[in-house]
Amino acid sequence: MIHADLVLQSGRIATLDPRRPEVSALAAWGGRIVALGTDDEIARWIGRQTEVIDLADRRAVPGLVDSHCHPDGHAARIANWHEVDPAHVGSRDELLKLIDKATRAARPGAWFAGYRLNERRSGGYPSLAELDRAANGRPLFILRTDGHIGLANSAAFKLCDVTRDTPDPPFGRFDHDPATGELTGLVRETAAHLFLEEVHRHDTVEDVAAGLERVFQQYLSHGITSLHNSLTSSRAIQAYQIMRATGRLHLRVGVILSGRERGLIESAIRAGIRTGFGDEWVRVVGAEWCPDCSTSGRTAAYYEPYVGAPVLGEPPDNTGMLLYEAEDLKARVTEAHKAGLIVCLDGVGDRGIDFCLDMFEAALAAHPVADHRMRVEHCCYVTPKQQARLKKLGVIDSSATGFMYDLGEAYAANRGAAAMRWMWPHRTLLDEGVVVAGHSDAAVCQINPWVALYAMVNRKSETGVALGAEEAVTIEEALRCYAITGAYLGREEAIKGTLEIGKLADVAVLDRDVLSIPSEEIREVRADVTIVGGAVKYRR
Repeated sequence: MIHADLVLQSGRIATLDPRRPEVSALAAWGGRIVALGTDDEIARWIGRQTEVIDLADRRAVPGLVDSHCHPDGHAARIANWHEVDPAHVGSRDELLKLIDKATRAARPGAWFAGYRLNERRSGGYPSLAELDRAANGRPLFILRTDGHIGLANSAAFKLCDVTRDTPDPPFGRFDHDPATGELTGLVRETAAHLFLEEVHRHDTVEDVAAGLERVFQQYLSHGITSLHNSLTSSRAIQAYQIMRATGRLHLRVGVILSGRERGLIESAIRAGIRTGFGDEWVRVVGAEWCPDCSTSGRTAAYYEPYVGAPVLGEPPDNTGMLLYEAEDLKARVTEAHKAGLIVCLDGVGDRGIDFCLDMFEAALAAHPVADHRMRVEHCCYVTPKQQARLKKLGVIDSSATGFMYDLGEAYAANRGAAAMRWMWPHRTLLDEGVVVAGHSDAAVCQINPWVALYAMVNRKSETGVALGAEEAVTIEEALRCYAITGAYLGREEAIKGTLEIGKLADVAVLDRDVLSIPSEEIREVRADVTIVGGAVKYRR
């Protein structure tokens, strides 16, 4: 008789398998589930070496899949950058004091780098003059929470050879004061990448690997057992392989190759790498390009202009921007699709989503595939027109549910309350049979998936802004988006997403029964234990 490596007993285990939706016990051996049933039925799997966890009537669910996030970028910043989100910096004065203190202690020439700035909740953007005074002559770059906009000071502009007369880079913008023509400090899209590349220039693979270990503990602490690394860099791919080889990888990684890194996707295609290349720990999901931008940062592409107060230097009648020429991106998407890679394109506004769907339509016309699983990432403002196109083309709505909670207030302010009717329309899409997933886009938003699940069910942002109650889903539907559909997006539904015999033993044990608590409590859910491959990787 083979004995299990791990047994969970005396719990309420939601399998998400309709054939057997709940059991009290589970046994795992060799990283897989070998038995499900009652405590008495599973008792025979317990041997002297079996780890037995008494769930004490706690709820357990399949490990969650965050199907679009940026742990590699987060890892590269966690050691040396300053986190300046509202939890750490509550006002503009606090931000300027932090900069002053940090730069006084820094060596001459050292950069001050910050990330996750939310100017709407911390008093607005500092001026260039304020940044210059606070930075004490050091170069400064702060990345807005959306990852699409940054703030630079004069020393940073000088180091990157940017003056008031420097032309905007393709698909980017250096903002200027319309009255004086001087730089404001705000840099958008590819203009921000100039500074990002300079600050990250000296990062090493080991820096990224060490940061990933810290970041992954945060994911595990919320019951996340798998993630898809959006826009994965080659440096991160190397780090994941080192972590896998040295026993430091405790969470499953789906690699979405970055179209921002010159030659990366093309090299993978030449090497014959397709979706599914790898193993259960590190696996290629597909290829990604980011043609659309940020609603909270007022750069995402819409047909109608933004509302609310414009930022100094923002173009008049602003409808956002797109980051690729159509014919160029069609060729890239079609090549990757023909090579057997799932293609992911970022579309946020209705104009941006249509642009992505145009690319998919062209690729499918050139190379028809029934089960292609192409994904519109974020897929926020999905009006009936875009809904019909998603359904017709069989494209997945890879929804940025984290935006609802963390950035919902900014969406309502920048697009208007009426636009919330079709912002993240999960109820309608599910009823229409469109595949809908959920993700954080961390570190744009917080890693915690339970706040996003809260927003999907309650249709409210963190600040209580209403986001269209008619598009609410049930908590079980939301869980399925983060487990079953998350696995489906990576072509892994045969091994994860539900708790069934033969599937991976990836389980989250929760501190309360998320399926029965009042919906207002969903955001308070915490993982007590997170299990990956039948091994405990996190205990609270």
